[in-house]
Amino acid sequence: MDAILDRRLFLSASLAAGGALMFRLAPADAAETGVPVPIGTFVRIAPDNAVTIIAKNPEIGQGVRTMLPMLIAEELDVDWAQVTIEQAHADAKLYGLQIAGGSTATPANWLPMRRAGAAARAMIVQAAAAEWGVPAERLKTASGAVLDPVTGKRATYGALAAAAAKQPAPDLAKVPLKAAQDFKIIGKPIRNVDTPRIVAGAPLYALDVRLPGMLYAAVEMCGTFGAKLKAADLDAARRQPGVRHVLKLDGVGDAEAMSDAVAIVGDSWWQANRARAALNCQWDHGAAGAVSSESYAALAEAAFKAGPRKPVAKIGDPAAAFAGAAKTVEARYAYPFLAHATMEPQNCTALYRADGTLEIWSSTQRPEGGRDLIAKHLGVPKDKVRINLLRAGGGFGRRLMNDYMVQAAAIAKQLPGTPVQLIYSREDDLRRDFYRPGGWHQLKAAIDGQGRLAALSNHFVSFGQGDSFGKGADLDDTEFPAGLGPAIDYGATVLDTHVPTGWLRAPGSNALAFAYQSFLDEVAHAAGKTLPALTLELLGAPRVLPQRPPFDTGRAAAVVRHVVAMSKFDSYRQGQGRGLGFAFYFSHLGYIAEVVELHVGGDEGLRVPRVWVAADVGAHIINPLGARAQAEGSVIEGLGHALDGLAVTLGEGAVQQANFDAYPLPRITRTPEIAIDFVPSDNPPTGLGEPVLPPVIPACINALYAATGARVRSLPVDRTVFARA
Repeated sequence: MDAILDRRLFLSASLAAGGALMFRLAPADAAETGVPVPIGTFVRIAPDNAVTIIAKNPEIGQGVRTMLPMLIAEELDVDWAQVTIEQAHADAKLYGLQIAGGSTATPANWLPMRRAGAAARAMIVQAAAAEWGVPAERLKTASGAVLDPVTGKRATYGALAAAAAKQPAPDLAKVPLKAAQDFKIIGKPIRNVDTPRIVAGAPLYALDVRLPGMLYAAVEMCGTFGAKLKAADLDAARRQPGVRHVLKLDGVGDAEAMSDAVAIVGDSWWQANRARAALNCQWDHGAAGAVSSESYAALAEAAFKAGPRKPVAKIGDPAAAFAGAAKTVEARYAYPFLAHATMEPQNCTALYRADGTLEIWSSTQRPEGGRDLIAKHLGVPKDKVRINLLRAGGGFGRRLMNDYMVQAAAIAKQLPGTPVQLIYSREDDLRRDFYRPGGWHQLKAAIDGQGRLAALSNHFVSFGQGDSFGKGADLDDTEFPAGLGPAIDYGATVLDTHVPTGWLRAPGSNALAFAYQSFLDEVAHAAGKTLPALTLELLGAPRVLPQRPPFDTGRAAAVVRHVVAMSKFDSYRQGQGRGLGFAFYFSHLGYIAEVVELHVGGDEGLRVPRVWVAADVGAHIINPLGARAQAEGSVIEGLGHALDGLAVTLGEGAVQQANFDAYPLPRITRTPEIAIDFVPSDNPPTGLGEPVLPPVIPACINALYAATGARVRSLPVDRTVFARA
């Protein structure tokens, strides 16, 4: 069917550099053949009026396979009940940017997807006008049909589709879009299109792929990143039951491409994985074998003594502000490396054919990145690589890295004509990740005689290479409260690391919010006020700071005031084992303020019964059901960062945690009641997959201080300290 549709596709669309969706006209032969007629790249309409809408982006649980088609369906003016969703394969030329990351799907596609639907609708209306000999302007549409209010004529989209496909494509920049008051789909809570199949256990995920003659692969990799394979007993592994092939994989590029490994390919993954024990691999660990969490902590301590190696931000005269301060506050904050720990471990199925083409079935978040790596390191031309996008059982940034795709392709290339499914064990997944980098902050604040924050300095120490931060370790010159009045002095030291770092949900922000918002809570108490009051004082009058991206103090203040009112923060009786903590953060274009209620005591030591969230992510919540799910998931994950013992530690250059017994994810029994209010503003909608996560972490830590008077400055919190004796 895909081949048929490709031949018949007469309109294609792409996202230009500026984000505009463009139609290209090509020959059409889709006359009345009975097959669904493509009208543009994203819409097909069948004679029975069934509508198929293409979902272009990878689905990793964020609901984008439902949300993006909703935008198209709204402007197409069809009923959601007549829509079927089809997942696109990876093709940037046809579909534009296809990525799951940075909460970009909503802001990048809000107008392009609506325009795609509106353009298809305009062509259908024009076809009806031509057939009926009437002006197109007087025709109306509703529920997948065109109506002439003057003559009473009515025709379904299905009846008009073939004629519509022959109409000239409209100028997408000028195609009329619906007014918000006319929305029938946008803003309505719509169930995720995959939910029924997920509940039924139907095959949806990359791990569910089954192909005729498929074999399964497990890979043996060294726990020390960058280690070189010296020797392995390949013959012993070949003699194990069910083993078909044992292949050496030579490292190419960095960890994102492929490290040295041995692949065992067998009739079942269980047999292949079991045979790894016979390899008896010997590794050259190199200098990385001496690295540990303790050695990194010592390097950070030395960095603080030496001072920052590079400037990040200098605003005003910090030295003068500190010299004239009525009071100063100093504290050091720290947080560990974190793993992504997706429920579905990394996996990929690959088939290399005799004609030199490679077909991939993967749940990647960044398919074009995988295609680039395969072309660069394995010598397969990009145009010979087809990537089928499958639903991911979690991503959180891990699947932005395509090392597992390159490995699967490398194995398949050595076994032409045989589909091979590579699966990581849970231990592989935790010990061969791209980790959220740990970091340390030496913070100092100056408070003037009027109790105002006069200056803030920070020496930030984290990981990367040379003077360049690694992925997810950035600190820039806009970090709150930069630009809001206080003098600022941010500097940094980058520690070289062999540990690959990567983007974890709300990258950078998930760590920086903890350090900055927890420390500002200390500053607020030293100044005799609450953190919400200090935040509003810093925000001042409504204005837009010309930073990247622009920061609107009025929007920020609105969510602060809203969550304070939601939680009754100012009237809560703090202390004696119970407390409310507040935090505000701006990330991924979202303005988020949160309050956490925390109780101390009991067998677990700490309990969070309630969390309040006020979020401004623009004027429209496209799918309230999905939006709330994203916000709730962010809160739960953020509480896990703070309270559930999540930390990756290193010993002899390798990650020490191997499974969920040592890396305990949040449990449903600890999930609090979560109240979410969306605070609308007159701005285009933005993403929700990430911005709600960062502030819940410091709000939790600030609540712990309010309940106990104890400041926790290093994550994760040790619950046992607070458990009932």
